[in-house]
Amino acid sequence: MKKDSNNLFVERRPEGDYAVRKPNSERASAVAPTQAQAIERARQLKPDAAIHVERVRNTSTGNPDKWRKP
Repeated sequence: MKKDSNNLFVERRPEGDYAVRKPNSERASAVAPTQAQAIERARQLKPDAAIHVERVRNTSTGNPDKWRKP
């Protein structure tokens, strides 16, 4: 993935909630209890950003170590 300031990442935290992060950031821009709420918050923070969501389960098209678009 291109390191671009126009990207946001939604990642699952060890606590079980979800963080919205900018590339190479140490702190989350926002934290939400569910993945859907984190995606919505990412859209509010930066409407024109490319949002990349961490997979949290195995599916027929991807594994947890892959990113997906919402």
